[in-house]
Amino acid sequence: MNDAVVPTHAPELTVSSLYRDHHSWLESWLRRRLGNAWDAADLSQDTFLRVLASAQPIGQMQEPRAYLVTVGKRLLVNFHQRRSLEQAYLNALASLPQACVPSPEQRWLLLETLHALDDLLEGLPMQVRRAFLWSQLEGLGYREIAARLNVCERTVKRYMAQAYEHCLLVNL
Repeated sequence: MNDAVVPTHAPELTVSSLYRDHHSWLESWLRRRLGNAWDAADLSQDTFLRVLASAQPIGQMQEPRAYLVTVGKRLLVNFHQRRSLEQAYLNALASLPQACVPSPEQRWLLLETLHALDDLLEGLPMQVRRAFLWSQLEGLGYREIAARLNVCERTVKRYMAQAYEHCLLVNL
């Protein structure tokens, strides 16, 4: 009789086994951070969708929970940024006279546009973002922007060039 030990290998991780083995755990982890089950369920599903869309081969994951937490944390940051943007928008709407308040459809379109603009400018330093937004949304000139940011006009020109370059590269 041969007493040789045959090495055992863990079964290869599949999408269905990853989901089955870790979905409940991830959703609980997200629920503790968000404080509600609905957003946790949404972010849990988004996490798995991101994992599916990623270049990371699922079958080669060594630490699936660590990977899921990394993706989940990124989605949490994005979630909180979007909520903050939405709250700022709602606060701005509340200060408008009733006759100027946009319809629900217009509000939805404006909010989607704000999210798209926020996504487009993601990664730019805050000063560059402010300069770009003041220029594009409020129509301020470089001198006015420089005064608001307490920098020279040349710096504002540099900021604007950086923002335009960023927008062009993001859209390629």
